[in-house]
Amino acid sequence: MTKAGKVATLTRGQAARLGRALGGRPARPRPGGQAARMPFVLLVVALLGGGLISLLLLNSALNEGSFQLSKLTKETTALTDEEQALQRDVDAYSAPDALQRRAHELGLVPGGSPVFIGPDGKVAGSAAPAEAPPSPTQSPPAAPAGPAPATAPVPGQPVPSAASSAASGSPQPNQTPGR
Repeated sequence: MTKAGKVATLTRGQAARLGRALGGRPARPRPGGQAARMPFVLLVVALLGGGLISLLLLNSALNEGSFQLSKLTKETTALTDEEQALQRDVDAYSAPDALQRRAHELGLVPGGSPVFIGPDGKVAGSAAPAEAPPSPTQSPPAAPAGPAPATAPVPGQPVPSAASSAASGSPQPNQTPGR
């Protein structure tokens, strides 16, 4: 018999021993094979659970930041509106006619022509005290000497009252409270 013939005639037990010696896998599984898979399964489950918990915490943090951003946006809008209202008030108080009216209420009078002092100390112009301009006097409209002629009311027209006719004689300035 040749060597090749001997290999072909190995018995089943001899083939198993030869396979173990060469590093092959045994033909039947060990009884501890199921137990070796258990730590791997637990590791995968723990990693999945940890990932889900970390995603939940990350989502909660993002939602909290979103609520803070929304709150700050509303606060910014309210403060911008307040700033614009205050700017309107400042513009109204600094308008030339408002300044002139307020100065007149305080008893100030317009200045005359200005006087300048040059860098060499010479005065250009003549200094004079400011004088109050003459106040405009309004003369009431001339009333007829006799009683007013009575007119018949026109149907569909409101009847003028005594208070409205007295108020229409001279215009009254509109005053805004608090200003």
